[in-house]
Amino acid sequence: MIHTTVGQLGHFFVILSFVTALVATVAYFISALGRQGSAQAAVVEEPQLAYAGESSFGGKTTKRKATSTPAANASVTGKDDWRTLARWAFYIHGIAVTGIAVSLYWIIYNHYFEYHYAWSHSSLALPVQYMISCFWEGQEGSFLLWLFWNAVLGAILIQKSGSKWEAPMMTVFALVQAFLASMILGIVFGDSFKIGSSPFLLLTEAMPDAPIFTADPTFVPKDGNGLNPLLQNYWMVIHPPTLFLGFALTLVPFAYCIAGLWRNQPYEWIRPALPWTLFGAMILGVGIMMGGYWAYETLNFGGYWNWDPVENAVYVPWLVMVGALHTMLIAKRSSTGLKSAIILTIATFLLILYSTFLTRSGILGNASVHSFTDLGLSGQLLVYLLAFVVMAIVLASVKWKYIPSDGDEASVYTKEFWLFIGATVLCLAAFQVIATTSIPVYNKILEAFGKVSNLALPADQIAHYNKFQVWFFVVIALLTGIGQYMWWRKLDNKKWDALITPGILTLLISAALIAFGEIKNPVYIVLLVASVFALMTNGTILLGILRGNYRLSGGAISHMGMALMLIGILYSAGFTKVISINNTGMLISKQDVFTKDNNKENKENTLLWLNQSERMGPYQLTYRGRRIEARDVPGYIPSKDVAVIEGDFHGIAQRDIEQNGKVYHKKGDTLALYPENTYYEVEYREPGGKIFTLYPRAQVNERMGLLASPDIRHQAGRDTYTFVSSVPDPSAENTWEKTETYSVAIKDTFFLNDYVAILDDVARTSEVEGMEIGPNDAAVKARVRVLDKNGEHILSPSFIIKDRMVGRRADTSDELGIRIQLSEINPQTGKFTFAVNRTQRDYIVMKALEKPLINLLWIGTLIVVLGFLIATIRRYREFNKMSNKAV
Repeated sequence: MIHTTVGQLGHFFVILSFVTALVATVAYFISALGRQGSAQAAVVEEPQLAYAGESSFGGKTTKRKATSTPAANASVTGKDDWRTLARWAFYIHGIAVTGIAVSLYWIIYNHYFEYHYAWSHSSLALPVQYMISCFWEGQEGSFLLWLFWNAVLGAILIQKSGSKWEAPMMTVFALVQAFLASMILGIVFGDSFKIGSSPFLLLTEAMPDAPIFTADPTFVPKDGNGLNPLLQNYWMVIHPPTLFLGFALTLVPFAYCIAGLWRNQPYEWIRPALPWTLFGAMILGVGIMMGGYWAYETLNFGGYWNWDPVENAVYVPWLVMVGALHTMLIAKRSSTGLKSAIILTIATFLLILYSTFLTRSGILGNASVHSFTDLGLSGQLLVYLLAFVVMAIVLASVKWKYIPSDGDEASVYTKEFWLFIGATVLCLAAFQVIATTSIPVYNKILEAFGKVSNLALPADQIAHYNKFQVWFFVVIALLTGIGQYMWWRKLDNKKWDALITPGILTLLISAALIAFGEIKNPVYIVLLVASVFALMTNGTILLGILRGNYRLSGGAISHMGMALMLIGILYSAGFTKVISINNTGMLISKQDVFTKDNNKENKENTLLWLNQSERMGPYQLTYRGRRIEARDVPGYIPSKDVAVIEGDFHGIAQRDIEQNGKVYHKKGDTLALYPENTYYEVEYREPGGKIFTLYPRAQVNERMGLLASPDIRHQAGRDTYTFVSSVPDPSAENTWEKTETYSVAIKDTFFLNDYVAILDDVARTSEVEGMEIGPNDAAVKARVRVLDKNGEHILSPSFIIKDRMVGRRADTSDELGIRIQLSEINPQTGKFTFAVNRTQRDYIVMKALEKPLINLLWIGTLIVVLGFLIATIRRYREFNKMSNKAV
């Protein structure tokens, strides 16, 4: 059955969202111009900046009187019908966006695989939480998520922004929504020109030339392609919504800034925009770090940041947004800060659009491991970006003359100077990253003009970016300490005495850490000293603040969190220790991935055979076998305990499934599984005898090869990080070699697969697994003892006579790679004949790392978030208070 109604409804909501966004844009624009009835704004020939505060430059403080403009104070009388229309249009737009989201999720949740989006991104095997991830795995779903957050924020701002800001600001908001809605329109003109890509395309529409639809136009696949295995992680359920909320929040200060310039009030927008900028920087930062933690838990490169172009494209706007935040704080007292705040606020949003273009236009090609492919929207994305670039630059240029300049140069003894230097360093750090990341863009531009470009991304991108970024953050760490002392006026009369105490503490603590940790790299030493200095200075300031009003502590707390993050990054990245050193001198593999860089991976991986202990660093390691995950059973169960039903995501219990003393399934029961992933139980025995177990995950994927995810043991001082580098295909059947026969008597010794074997006994038995032995049946079981370097293994093949029929039950050892069957019994000679087959023994190749003090990175992140939250609440209350006083 083809469910077309829900798709038609979803497409109707897409069109409605686009149309209502356009209506809201036009209506708010007319309302902002004051064209409604008696609500005509006064025409101002020489508008003046409404600007108040004091300027502290050159050691001289100049008081400025607030001046008002006729445009600023023009009152709007009568009812504004255009604004009413715009509000209703935007509310309907929000309802339409919600309708799109509900329709798309309904299609995914109900497995309507006749729709291209559901077929491409979901499957029957996915649990509900990963179906949510399917929603935003594709480009259309991610645009929809962004559209949804903007609609929510717009509805809040209509209620909270106040009448003087609503119309100009919401004009910008609604225009952005119109562009975003156009990205999922999916309207095609002619053979090649299209606007947007619809998430509600049927498979027959997306792949009209597929032979299956020629033969059967009503064909519906029984299952979908499924979610990318790397995205099957709980962080992928919450990371994208958080990140896109951060994207959406960059629009709020941008819209306030454009509205302020439009109204000839380039200062007044800062107070209402400041709490939104703080909140946006916090959410975007959290989203970035969630992505880092997802990479740490899911990918197997051993870290949390790889300087991938897609990572960079989000990191750069966040740096600029934090820079904009600091210049906003200066703007109250400095026109230099005001101009910088305008430039950086505009740049933040434009960089978000640029990052969208980079990651979704296909321009990065193979430069990124997780950029989207081009859906034919690159031209539309470019128009989207250029439209706002032109609008912002033209408006800022026209209104620039209304921003007064300070007569004196900034003094090094003012807090404004240090905040401005900090913002400048942040922007320089951002520029270094985006300049390199944009190399594919430069090449495309040159190619468009008929030139051939030889520019290429750095061969070792991690080393390239680290080489520059570490020094930027050394400076930033130092500036946070000095800047805080300047901010709280601890350095008066051109004296730096107040920094002596934290400076001495910094040197003492750093010296101890350097000596104790045997830090010899000069770059690491400098970064450590700068980070400790930031901790000491901001900690001293924080203690002073807490004695007064804790609401003022946001900045100091955030800076301390950043210092802890830097220390965590320093130790976890600079002092990661590989503990899975291959001491055998033998090559594990001749594949390129193992042999490149002077056999690096051959040297840093260890080979573990099933149930055979090996020494690895301070640990004794034992691979205990493959495990599988059942949907209603905690933990993991041995894969031998379940016969997987291929293509059905269920299995049959081969024995009672028991965990922690509770029986979840009886033998023969059908149970639901997550069959795509195999977990490998690795037992670590510490020198003191304590045992812990890790379960690294792997999936052999037809499209992507081996996808391995680590398992991590978290401790206070370090993480033990383990992943498999090579495993036998868990879905493949064992390939058995040609049968060999051995005829032996009891107590005879023979050789099996290079192991010594002894036939201890052949005795009558009344129990044979999987078979019922009646009173008229006969069965015997052999006891074959096989010796290897780790001890002995007992194999017990059976010979059965049941209902006058001969049966044989083989016994298999995965540890030895042997299957043995008692095939004949000769009573005259007393000899027993065994049929033996050999196969590849079960094994894993694994890598293990120790990452010291990585918890400081995550703890520092939480502290930064706390600081931002405190500052956001403070600035929001301040804005509310001033608004209530009509300031």
